[in-house]
This record gives sequence, structure tokens and C-alpha cells, in this order.
Amino acid sequence: MSIQSVLHKYEDKIMQFPNVIGVGIGKKGNAEVIKVFVSNKVPEADLQAHDIIPKGLDGYETEVEEIGIVTAQT
Repeated sequence: MSIQSVLHKYEDKIMQFPNVIGVGIGKKGNAEVIKVFVSNKVPEADLQAHDIIPKGLDGYETEVEEIGIVTAQT
């Protein structure tokens, strides 16, 4: 399954996690990864087990990136 298909399959579920404001596809070294963009990165120890983003989805690694609050620019 392609990374685009995996992202499409899980996008709605990932967007329900706390602080998640977007998802996409990126690179880590030579590998494609599923990027999960959050407003505020929280240590796993401070989260409930059901609020932790999986380390991988269908064979593709996930990478959480803090990007802060996103606002429209005029």
C-alpha cells in the first residue's frame, strides 16, 4: 500500500488526537514518513495511552512535529 493510501486511510483518526492540527508526508533520511503536525508537543508520560500517536501505520513511520498555533495571514 502506498504512503498516500495509508495517510488517507488514517487521516480522520489522527486528526482526533489532542493538539493535532494537520498531517502530511515527509522525509526522514531516505524514507518517507507520515508527518503529524501538532500545536504543542507533549511528553508521552503526560498523555493517556489512547492519546499517544502510533509510532507507525501500516509499515510507515510517523513523526510528530510541533508547529505552534496556525493562523490565517492577511
